[in-house]
Amino acid sequence: MAKKVIVTGGAGFIGSHVVDLYIESGWDVLVIDDLSTGRIENINKKADFLKMDIRDKKIFEVIKKFSPDIVNHHAAQINLRKSVDEPIYDAEVNIVGTVNILEGMRHAGVSRIIFASTGGAIYGETDLIPTPESAVPSPLSPYGIAKRACELYIDYYSKVWGFRPTILRYGNVYGPRQDPYGEAGVIAIFISKILKGERPVIFGDGNQTRDYVFVKDVASFNLMASERELLGIYNVGTGIETSVNTLFSLISKSMNVSVSPIYDSPRPGELRRSCLKIDKIKSTGWNFLPLEEGLKDTIEWFRLNL
Repeated sequence: MAKKVIVTGGAGFIGSHVVDLYIESGWDVLVIDDLSTGRIENINKKADFLKMDIRDKKIFEVIKKFSPDIVNHHAAQINLRKSVDEPIYDAEVNIVGTVNILEGMRHAGVSRIIFASTGGAIYGETDLIPTPESAVPSPLSPYGIAKRACELYIDYYSKVWGFRPTILRYGNVYGPRQDPYGEAGVIAIFISKILKGERPVIFGDGNQTRDYVFVKDVASFNLMASERELLGIYNVGTGIETSVNTLFSLISKSMNVSVSPIYDSPRPGELRRSCLKIDKIKSTGWNFLPLEEGLKDTIEWFRLNL
C-alpha cells in the first residue's frame, strides 16, 4: 500500500517541490491550496488537488476521507512585511488555519504532522550565530510570532493528543518557482530585475546576512523526515552567513552582467544577522548544495520561465 500524505500549500514555492518528491517516491498525495499565492501550474499532475482555504471547517471531512499517514503543513501567509501591515489577517491564516488543521487531524485520528516553521523570524535578534534549535525564540514580527504560536499548539497536541510532529525551521529558501513579485525572496527579485535590465534595490547597507538554502534540499529533508519519522525541531539551513552584498555579486557574476545596485533606506524590523546552526540536521546524513550551484539552477529556471 502506498503511503498517503496531505500537503497543504502544495501549489506554493516550497510545497510544490515537496509534493514532487513525495510523488517520485511513490506516495499518494492530496494537495490542499487556496491558490492565493500558489499557482496551479506548480502542482504535480499525479497529485490530487482540492482548492480550499485551511480555515474552512470542511477540511475535517477531507482529512477524515483521505485518511493520510502524514499531514505536511506548508500553507501559510508567508510575507513577513504583510504580517506587519495586516497582523490580524496573518494570525487568522497562520494560527487559526493551523489549529483548524490540527483539530481536523485529531478528529480523523491522524497524528503525524510536518510543520513548516521559520528559522530567521522565530529567533529574532540573537547573539548566538549560527543559532541552534535550543535558542530561546524571540520573534520580532507578527509572522514570526504566529509561527511560534503554531509550534506551541503543535507541542500541546503532541503532549495531550499523542501527535508525532516534525517542526522544520527554514532559513531563507530560494530556487525555481519562487515568486519574484509576491513574497520576500531576495534572490528571485534580484534575478528577475537583472533579466529585465533593471537595477536591483538593496535596503540598508547590504551587510545584513541570511542563511540561503536551496528549495530542493529543503524538499529532500521533508521526504527524509516523513520516511524515517524524524521527530522534533530541525533547523533547515546551511550554517553559512551570506551578506546581501555578497549575494548580489554572486548573482551578477553568475549572470555575466556588471550592474550596480541602488541602495535605499533599511526596512524597519528586519534582522541584521540570521544564520542557522545545522549540527542536528547534518547528523541525519542530509546535505545541501553550495549557494553558487543552487544559484546557477535558479537563474537557469528564471531565464526559461520569467
